[in-house]
Amino acid sequence: MTTLIIATRNAHKVQEIRAILSNEFRFLTLNDFPDAPLLIEDADTFAGNATNKAVQLARWLSRISRSASCGSSSPAFVLADDSGLEVDALGGAPGVHSARFATLDGGAASLSATPHSNSPDAANNTKLLRLLKNVPLDKRTARFRCVLALTALSSKAPISASPVCSADELELGTQLFEGVCEGRIGFEPSGRGGFGYDPLFVPTGCDETFAELGETVKNQLSHRAKALAKVREWFLRGAVK
Repeated sequence: MTTLIIATRNAHKVQEIRAILSNEFRFLTLNDFPDAPLLIEDADTFAGNATNKAVQLARWLSRISRSASCGSSSPAFVLADDSGLEVDALGGAPGVHSARFATLDGGAASLSATPHSNSPDAANNTKLLRLLKNVPLDKRTARFRCVLALTALSSKAPISASPVCSADELELGTQLFEGVCEGRIGFEPSGRGGFGYDPLFVPTGCDETFAELGETVKNQLSHRAKALAKVREWFLRGAVK
């Protein structure tokens, strides 16, 4: 069974990924590697951030004992994602800053924040609604975008003495998968499910937010679900022999 090391401690993301990929993989997360380095998201694109996180973790794993197979002889991959909300009326914002949207204000939400730390979901949603206060329904179009980066680990690969060369080799071998879910932003939060901007996002063809639709429906429609479907298809095509 192929091992996927999910480069996050976000329980919501892990739950979605496990639910969508089901029992086809053995899953590990950053919680299984408490000494793993902080994975910085400082690129200006989702693809850049996802790739950086996958490569950072893969490089670190290659330096610890038996990490490449995580105690198993099965194939192992790092799976990292970056995702966010793009609102047309805001020129595509918050985009790659979706998780830190409120913190960017420099106001109360950022007082206890550290560099690259996320803002509370409620604060992000409040800021988004404030910025869209006078925007009519037909101008509130938006989309969730997700890019997944998949980096293979190999216990037989030599560890380069140069971190730059090692990173380059890992980056060149990284596969990217993108998923997009179109929709619109509501006028007030609705629903108690999901996380992030889910209480405000109404996917195209629906009358309810992701937070109202529930996990089963969301896992069929979401940006992450579409990207993960491409990951599954990549494996089914025989990417791993």
